Amino acid sequence: MRAAVLHETGQDKLEVLDDVEAVGFGPGKVRIRVRATGLCHSDLSAMSGVLPQPAPFVPGHEGAGEILEAGEGVGHLKAGDRVVVCWLPACGTCPSCRRGQTQLCLAGFMNAGTPNFRRPGGEVFGFAGTGTFAEEVVVDAGCAVPVPDDVPFDIAALIGCGVTTGLGAALNTADVEAGSSVAVIGCGGVGISVIQGARLRGAAEIVAVDPVVSRREAALRFGATKAVSPDELADAKQQITAGEGFDYVFEVVGRSATARTAYDTTRRGGTLVVVGAGAMDDVLQLTMFELFFDEKRILPSLYGGGDVLRSYERAIALWRAGRLDLAGLITHRVPLADINEALDQMRTGTALRTCIEL
Repeated sequence: MRAAVLHETGQDKLEVLDDVEAVGFGPGKVRIRVRATGLCHSDLSAMSGVLPQPAPFVPGHEGAGEILEAGEGVGHLKAGDRVVVCWLPACGTCPSCRRGQTQLCLAGFMNAGTPNFRRPGGEVFGFAGTGTFAEEVVVDAGCAVPVPDDVPFDIAALIGCGVTTGLGAALNTADVEAGSSVAVIGCGGVGISVIQGARLRGAAEIVAVDPVVSRREAALRFGATKAVSPDELADAKQQITAGEGFDYVFEVVGRSATARTAYDTTRRGGTLVVVGAGAMDDVLQLTMFELFFDEKRILPSLYGGGDVLRSYERAIALWRAGRLDLAGLITHRVPLADINEALDQMRTGTALRTCIEL
């Protein structure tokens, strides 16, 4: 089958090969024909080495498709079922799952060190234990979440990561209050989903912050009340909050510099939500005095900060009701052969979400 492979960490181009085989099928596993996958910035971070991932590997973790085959012991899925790929499944039995914090389950990460693919030259990993830039993937049955037949594959793919992450940050982690003021730093697909979540919760002011003009324009269409460049954020803080700071600030970039800006932009007693996935050696510095004196809540948000399956269901319900715009997030559609063009669009910020159609 065809798949896009990164041979070495640090390379900026993928090679689309037709000699790749999905491996590992057996009891408790399913084989999925991938129909659509989104290009997420985390894929770029894994390629560059910001996020740890063994190479060679097939990027992609935001995918949807249909079951081709279900292994022994898989009773809830059958051939033909439409599914979204969940890169962080819950085992249901670990301490995090028993506490109701299923997004902190590490079961999915246990498989990240096992190759998902093979080609004549050797074994190939799948990013985050999946690797959806391929025509087929083999994953644990828990990674394949059924979706209704009326949900298109491209919409289901978005729900698999970006929408769930951004929407959940606003609804689950921050629990944004009606009438509050919000700033969102970083307005790609995840940041736009944060904006939509804040709008759903009735935030009075939603300021989108991004250096790319097209992303700022998109943020206004999705519910932001104001869109500014990073250089204009201090003025927006002064104009909207009289210099006090915003009730909620979301950092959706994954860098200590923007996290520091987000902290400084949050009012005393307000909430800073860290959504962006950053590097292990990128350190955020805060003084012990400001932590004590400002009493700002710093809340990391992993995969939307709540039960993933419930988050999927909620996103679908809101989309069906016309209260959540998912189709508008997809600004580019390309075949797998044009994956490197899509990578360049993501790097320059000209795409909110690119759908790779397989």
